[in-house]
Amino acid sequence: MEQHAIIIVVVILALSFDFINGFHDTANAIATSISTKALKPRTAIVLASFMNLLGALTFTGVAKTVGGKVANPANIEHGVYVVAAALVAAIAWNLFTWYYGIPSSSSHALIGSLAGAVIAAAGFSAVNYHGFLTIIEGLILSPLLAFTVGYIIMSIIRLIFANFSPHRINSKFRFLQIFTASFQAFSHGTNDAQKTMGIITFALVAGGFQDTLEVATWVKVSAAVAMALGTSVGGWRIIKTVGSKIIKFEPASGFASDLTSALVIIGATLIKLPVSTTHVISSAIMGVGSAKRFSAVKWGTAITMVSAWVITLPVTMVLAAISFLIVKMLFL
Repeated sequence: MEQHAIIIVVVILALSFDFINGFHDTANAIATSISTKALKPRTAIVLASFMNLLGALTFTGVAKTVGGKVANPANIEHGVYVVAAALVAAIAWNLFTWYYGIPSSSSHALIGSLAGAVIAAAGFSAVNYHGFLTIIEGLILSPLLAFTVGYIIMSIIRLIFANFSPHRINSKFRFLQIFTASFQAFSHGTNDAQKTMGIITFALVAGGFQDTLEVATWVKVSAAVAMALGTSVGGWRIIKTVGSKIIKFEPASGFASDLTSALVIIGATLIKLPVSTTHVISSAIMGVGSAKRFSAVKWGTAITMVSAWVITLPVTMVLAAISFLIVKMLFL
């Protein structure tokens, strides 16, 4: 396939991934505010779409990390085809987990797929293991941090407001959730949309269309818009899981969950580290629930989610490797 044609295919696949990521992860930003009735579903989705767009247009550091730390795109033969294979695998896994309502990680899917396709194309030596492991460490440690911070914030809230009437507390925190849901959607855009920008930039460098990992303006805008449009569609299956099947939400716990995850995600963005917003938000919810009482968390659902997190990386690596081998047989 001619180089210009395949780069167009890659861009379409990347923006499709971004769109799917938007509706796949919409639940993460708004499930708590819908569950506590702080926001009506349609209002929450419109708000999340706008804040995701704003967040996606604000930063590019994570994009450069994704575009250059897994492998050097300039050293990968047929690098554009590698990216195409990676995106096919990541999209397939995202759609599979969305269909079954499993809040798996789009970030794990994308990073795993890129690594798997690179290995299939150029061998294990082509992977930048220092950069790859740095990303994996961030993906593993960020949920643990979110759980801890969520536990602490909820414990503080319970201590401060122990003697307040439930009705008074609920009305105040329900109002505050509008702002924390907005902050969470903004932080989601600052991190998740950057991954698609990074993968497109990887393909552009690999295909010789540009020499550096600087994110072109058209890449930035198109990725931001694709994610915002995806968010506007809404992922109702996952909203149900995140909003009701982990813990029973009250406005105070919803506020604590939103604030925790937003702080962890924006912190990761500032140090240019891609994290799984799904993992962070779900772990924050578990931490908040544990602060109320350990039995408040529906651990059966939590175990199912963690299982999906654990298998996503190896499964997408294998899927991407197979995808690249098929692409190689057909086009190379």
